[in-house]
Amino acid sequence: MAVIIVATAFPAPEHREEVIAAFEAAIGKVHAEEDGCELYALNEGPDGRLVMIEKYASDEAVAAHRVGAGLAALREGLNGKLSAPIDIQVLTPHPAGAPVKGAL
Repeated sequence: MAVIIVATAFPAPEHREEVIAAFEAAIGKVHAEEDGCELYALNEGPDGRLVMIEKYASDEAVAAHRVGAGLAALREGLNGKLSAPIDIQVLTPHPAGAPVKGAL
């Protein structure tokens, strides 16, 4: 079963561009190097929060992500640049309705 992760970051205003650049660099690494990653997409909220929507093929793929180069670089790039700790939610899909609309 797929694993969905929603990670929300609040950049400190003076580090906003650096935080976005760190996410963009991590996205490139994750897309290129992590076969079990099915979705790794950065989104921005109206209040400036940055939200990563992630989808992994399995728990093993999540475990590989946690020790991968992309996430390691992201952690380093975000160090001291956020106004609050990242909120990370690990979710299990609960599909309902039409298969193509009821799950990520």
